[in-house]
Amino acid sequence: MTPPDAPSGAEAHFRSLESLYAAAPINARFPSRLTIPAPGQSRIAFTLDEGHFHAAGAVHGTAYFKMLDDAAFYAANSLVSDRFLLTTAFNLLFTRPLGPGPVVAEGRWVSGQRRVLIAEARLIDAGGEEAARGTGTFMRSRIALAGLPGYRA
Repeated sequence: MTPPDAPSGAEAHFRSLESLYAAAPINARFPSRLTIPAPGQSRIAFTLDEGHFHAAGAVHGTAYFKMLDDAAFYAANSLVSDRFLLTTAFNLLFTRPLGPGPVVAEGRWVSGQRRVLIAEARLIDAGGEEAARGTGTFMRSRIALAGLPGYRA
């Protein structure tokens, strides 16, 4: 029996996606927290340190891609409650270097809801400045969300 204060419908799906994100092994390397405030939106708070740097002393592009892809992905998957999405393409634009500290990735669904969805994301540094932005294309997979470790339906 479901407790009376337990989320249901879209809210339950959003909380389950947040749990799925937290359970992903890759996120042990990227201290972060996903929140899905509304359909088609996501927000991921990251903390970057020198362990994310390239040889010239700024955050490596892999961290930019990870943050942007995740934010866009979860914004899109918030609209799909039965299947895990797959990233099929992603374009990103670096606008300023990131150093250590907090960064927020904001994701937003742009279009599509059947087989292919398009979402975008941007990185905001601690000073409120945009550091990067990206756009991704995501396709429904055959992988059921309910069968994934961490997804609590």
